[in-house]
Amino acid sequence: MTVRPLVAGNWKMNGALESFEEFSKIAAGYDAALAEKIDMLVCPPAVLLAKFAEVKNIAVGAQNCHSAVSGAFTGDISAEMVADAGGTYVLVGHSERREGYGETDADVAAKAEAAWRAGIIAVVCIGESLEQREAGETIAVVTEQVTKSLPDASNSENTVVAYEPIWAIGTGKTPTADDVAEVHAALRKSLEERFGEDGSKIRLLYGGSVKPSNAAELLALPNVNGALVGGASLKAADFLGIAEVYKNF
Repeated sequence: MTVRPLVAGNWKMNGALESFEEFSKIAAGYDAALAEKIDMLVCPPAVLLAKFAEVKNIAVGAQNCHSAVSGAFTGDISAEMVADAGGTYVLVGHSERREGYGETDADVAAKAEAAWRAGIIAVVCIGESLEQREAGETIAVVTEQVTKSLPDASNSENTVVAYEPIWAIGTGKTPTADDVAEVHAALRKSLEERFGEDGSKIRLLYGGSVKPSNAAELLALPNVNGALVGGASLKAADFLGIAEVYKNF
């Protein structure tokens, strides 16, 4: 089963209007040869979303959304607002949201459903802490997260799953290739058991200190259908260096 890869960039709370120049370089580098191979996505801060969406050859998305359509939720944005600004994806359940804002699997599932309601794709993020990994709980933790964070209506058209070991985000540390392969195999099995044949088509991204120097090894692993890239996505040369690995596949 061939699954079209997705290379996504999460800019987190970085960037300004002047960053449009760097984003434009990324979009320009997403040429016809690369577009034949993969999809590319950049998730900038919400205040930059509409500006970035003016560039039509590359997808843009938000880093979070509220589960409600509208209301008295100061500082939040709805999935409908993301779509109205030109976004076609939204990250939900990133570990920084789970840890820093207390988001639960149920919250994440509600946000995924909100994304679909607005006609956009949910990128559902999961991952274990260092303590959980050292306790040998990784597989149990991530399979429970993916089960509880994905609503029953999840499918390969409306949902992407991104596995990011929390301890590898922004630290420069990465699991071994064997570790990543083991987790992605377990996630794939869980998805297939729940969603049948379509579970084999849901894209599984790896995230956590992905950079040009390790991208080829990580992206070649079974059941790794792309990457969710943090810091390296802020620089066109680095982000494209990761994506262009697929030109050799």
